[in-house]
Amino acid sequence: MTPGRFISLEGGEGAGKSTQATRLAAALGERGIETLVTREPGGSEGAEAIRALLMQGEVTRWSPHAEALLFAAARADHVEKRINPAIGAGTWVICDRFIDSSRAYQGLAGGIDDAAILALHGFGSRGLLPDRTFVLEMGVAEGAERAAGRDGAAADRFAARGEGFHQDVAQAFRRFAADEPGRIRLIDATGAPQVVTERLLASLADLLP
Repeated sequence: MTPGRFISLEGGEGAGKSTQATRLAAALGERGIETLVTREPGGSEGAEAIRALLMQGEVTRWSPHAEALLFAAARADHVEKRINPAIGAGTWVICDRFIDSSRAYQGLAGGIDDAAILALHGFGSRGLLPDRTFVLEMGVAEGAERAAGRDGAAADRFAARGEGFHQDVAQAFRRFAADEPGRIRLIDATGAPQVVTERLLASLADLLP
């Protein structure tokens, strides 16, 4: 059996990652490709339990180092229980956030060395990287406005952080894309959802069967 592919969607708050994960899965399904849509933190029973610890409470509930450890633990369970089995079965996995979010949020924006984040990932998740990572880009202010309008929900611990923090996150993703152009692609996330999906498919063309 031919292994599946692993695609991650990254970007700042309100960029439309969840929406595009669902739309991309539907577009691939129309091409006869079986998909699994999942998310981080979360995606497996153990990881979802850790998600509740990470996303709720005051912004200062966890230090960046504690966050990095919690994310790494959640990711390790997610990879072992869901992502790797699906890929091995020939399914294309589409994940709303993965290791590059830890590198951006706890790493560059949180002050932890990138090598330390990757070392945790190497131990917990055997260094698994997506075949293609899409960074959905839009202005920080526009993304924050979108995030604030999600069904009236209160901002989580990460969305509630200041504009300077989110500017650092955006800069981190751009740096990663410049360093790894073969894996990481910047995608304009402005415009109608169907237009953004078309941009994703165009940037995925080289991996499509």
